[in-house]
Amino acid sequence: MTVQQHSTKRIEARTRESDVVGMPVPKQGERPAAYADRVGEWYVSRKSARHRKDHGLYLTPVPVADFMAVKIASRAGRVRVLDPAAGAGVLCCSAIESLVSRDPRPEHVEVVAFEIDKDLIAPLQAVLAYLVDWVRASSDREVTVRVEAVDFILSNAEALRSENDLFTAGPRASDFDVVISNPPYFKISKTDPRAVAASSVVHGQPNIYALFMAVSARLLRDGGNFVFIVPRSFASGPYFRRFRKVFFDQVRPAEIHLFESRRAAFRRDEVLQENLIFAGLRESRWHGNHAVSSIAISTSAGVDDLSHADQRTVHATQILDITSRDQVLRLSPDTTADGIIALVDSWPNNLRTLGLNISTGRVVPFRARPLIRTKGNVPATHVPLLWMNHVRAMRTTWPLRRHKPEYIARSGAGSLLIPNRNYVLLRRFSAKEQARRLTAAPYLAGDLAVPAVGFENHLNYIHRPGGDLSVDEAWGLAALYNSQLLDTYFRTISGNTQVSATEMRAMPLPSRETIRALGRRARRLPDRTRGLEELVAALVRAPGSGGGRAVGND
Repeated sequence: MTVQQHSTKRIEARTRESDVVGMPVPKQGERPAAYADRVGEWYVSRKSARHRKDHGLYLTPVPVADFMAVKIASRAGRVRVLDPAAGAGVLCCSAIESLVSRDPRPEHVEVVAFEIDKDLIAPLQAVLAYLVDWVRASSDREVTVRVEAVDFILSNAEALRSENDLFTAGPRASDFDVVISNPPYFKISKTDPRAVAASSVVHGQPNIYALFMAVSARLLRDGGNFVFIVPRSFASGPYFRRFRKVFFDQVRPAEIHLFESRRAAFRRDEVLQENLIFAGLRESRWHGNHAVSSIAISTSAGVDDLSHADQRTVHATQILDITSRDQVLRLSPDTTADGIIALVDSWPNNLRTLGLNISTGRVVPFRARPLIRTKGNVPATHVPLLWMNHVRAMRTTWPLRRHKPEYIARSGAGSLLIPNRNYVLLRRFSAKEQARRLTAAPYLAGDLAVPAVGFENHLNYIHRPGGDLSVDEAWGLAALYNSQLLDTYFRTISGNTQVSATEMRAMPLPSRETIRALGRRARRLPDRTRGLEELVAALVRAPGSGGGRAVGND
């Protein structure tokens, strides 16, 4: 009997012993990562959508796992590998396969795999047992495996209990050379024990993947490799500000891979999420060392073209200002976007300096249910209620007479209503694979003879506190926000499908004169969107030539 056949018999025996009925067994000569993938598919097919969502069970495709594995540095001697959310073991297997196939090869690899889904423990153990035998047969190297069937965050909560520094100095028995992971992602309550344990790093209702990143980095030795596939949302926004400050003080970004498609990374599981692969090194206060501050940025449309990903190298300060309060990781996919960032950053204003503000619609439908109607007497008893679907690029249309209630009662609405003035409306969310993240339209008071109006909570609105936006300002701002220029800029600073008011407040804007000139010209366009890009391009200058002053004649 060959070693491969012997390994297959061992897996069959384990399967029977653990009473996992119908679990696949390895094929002759099959890679452990491929076997883990088949076991994962088999397991997922037996579970409900609710179970998969609750456990964040979205399996890493083998090509993605292989792409991540090559980012681990080769090491001789003993190598300790941590996977804090092992699932069916695809990433574990790819990482070990990659390590033992290189020069230098480790003499011994120790794998510690955490998995909280109790029904997945036996399949994971079977996969890793096959990995051990496969490595011994193919490379004459030893792999030892330990599966921890406990909550990774809570069982390592001690790592987060330093008052002043998440990553305390000094050697630890738990030091790992490599941490590689596709952690679960879903929000948890601020009272969740895991959120409480991580209060030094996150606040509010955190997404659990950030906790996995924080604890994993804490367990990594100096110089160790950190490789995660995660949503882009940690890169910006106020909810992750505290996390970024601590994380980027200790983990030096080395490589970042961007997926252009929001469906690509986990297409098999029909997950809609902007993901990236983040590879870094544990290196305390790395930003003081200018000799090691370059970052490789690669981009692919999805999984199928990973092997042909475009790649370039940028200076760390180009995408991360470690001295700023927000420490936003600005993820530019190419040199064209680099130029756009430089241009927009040269603009002298933002909403605040222009005397403007952005607020979120006050009408939350389930709370205002007694007040909202599908029919109403405007303006005697009701006023318009606008939702996201009333807003298209450069056009606000009300009513639509569709299924949503479009009227809100004047009596009893109180502070839910705002005065009927000029505004710029922005959708707070983008839909699925929508081409643009920003969708804005002018809302003009003169279009509706009403004293007040209601904006649903999925809309943001730009206004001038204590005054009015001029018609030209409303048109000009809407034109800017609908331009490819600002949409590209926004995508580099935000990995969320949500358009945050905080991020919009910080976004640079050109001079008031430029905005008004743009508004005057946009109003004269026969088609409200056609010709908009050329108009915007004609009215802003390149960096260093005046910071966005108006050019040309009206």
